Amino acid sequence: MAAPYAAMVIDARSGEVLHSRNADTRLHPASLTKMMTLYIAFEAIEHGEISLDTEVTISRNAAAEPPSKLGLRAGQKIKLRYLIRAAAVKSANDAATAIGEAIEGSEAAFARRMNRTAKSMGMSRTTFKNANGLTEAGHLSTARDMTTLGRHVFYDYPDYYNLFSRRTADAGGKTVANTNRRFLGSYKGADGIKTGYTRAAGFNLVASAERGQERIIATVFGGRSSASRNAQVAELLDIGFRRAPTRVAVNRPGKPSYLGRVGNNAPTQIASLKTSPVPRARPVQAPPPEVLIAMQDGIESALQAAIEAPVETPTAETAEPQLAEAAPEAQNTPSTETALAARIPADATPRARPERLMLASLAPEPAPAAAPAPESGQEIVTRVSTSGGRLWGINVGLYPSRYQAERVLLQTALVEIETLDDALRKVNQTSRGFNANFVGMTREDADLACRRLSARGTECATIGPAS
Repeated sequence: MAAPYAAMVIDARSGEVLHSRNADTRLHPASLTKMMTLYIAFEAIEHGEISLDTEVTISRNAAAEPPSKLGLRAGQKIKLRYLIRAAAVKSANDAATAIGEAIEGSEAAFARRMNRTAKSMGMSRTTFKNANGLTEAGHLSTARDMTTLGRHVFYDYPDYYNLFSRRTADAGGKTVANTNRRFLGSYKGADGIKTGYTRAAGFNLVASAERGQERIIATVFGGRSSASRNAQVAELLDIGFRRAPTRVAVNRPGKPSYLGRVGNNAPTQIASLKTSPVPRARPVQAPPPEVLIAMQDGIESALQAAIEAPVETPTAETAEPQLAEAAPEAQNTPSTETALAARIPADATPRARPERLMLASLAPEPAPAAAPAPESGQEIVTRVSTSGGRLWGINVGLYPSRYQAERVLLQTALVEIETLDDALRKVNQTSRGFNANFVGMTREDADLACRRLSARGTECATIGPAS
């Protein structure tokens, strides 16, 4: 018995529905499920839960998944980046399961996160039971929901979207071929997204294509063969390109709230505050005692009062400052300078400067050709650096636009989060383009980051302190 048929076509730019048939019928999605598995993997990388270079240990559960599979062995270790490629390109079931277990600890916990994310996207008629899409009771979705998911993959993670258009990919020593390569090679402008097949589901496909300024996403559930499914999707995309306007305002879908893992797989939601909480009142402290200062009507009279006041030598008991009363007249007194000079004892001398102290010059002078060494026993006092030595940085390339430079900085920070977590991302414009730099690093961190990035094939050069 043939699987039920359903279809949906939208203008990806605006989200407008251009064609639909049984679009809300709940059916088996098969490996279209892996779009959500990969979406959550991209999200987890973005938020630092895991990195592309994390070594994932393959469980017996993942290794036992039926084909299509990469052929992973229980206990084997493989980087997450290769699992992502295998799931996206080859549609490997063992790789998809391993991704879910690596992120959430178990496939069941990962399925719960898939459902939370689907609900946050508005996929109201979808229920996931596993990470790979193998047939399981209650594991259902619709053409509308899968079209929505495909649009989110394209707009929310454009830096990873190119995975879906690769004809082949390196999956950790194995070269895998794209399950969608025939459609990608036959339909003009096609660049993804995901195929799916099980006996219960039939032949499914979510496809996206771009021509000029137009981008269309089409979904088919229940194709009778891969060839007939591809023909149906091509026809649906043609309908979309005919009906879509050439120019339309891009209305990106709202990115769902981040529902990452905290503690024992408990979700946390990071979203904007609905209300502004009132801060707690500060403890009331007694005001400091008021000090009344008598001000003179004129500067001359104040100085004269100070001159005529009796001189008292403070002792340990009478060390508090005294406030002298000012004389009301200042017209017939000696000049201020003469009076002050008379008050200074003739034998008064300033305190001697410590012999071992040399003060640095306030105004910098050109350094001599060979600066003489200080005399033995002298101590030179100068300004201490407060930079902590974080005067180094790295450059990861020169780009034609600020946007490209900023995007590369973000990607690099996510890939090399261990050494670049405390570094500042900075784009410097030059006559040749825009330099993508990480600054505010120690020399050791800069050298380490460059070595690690170079090992991954990323261009990198250290930047020393400005001379």
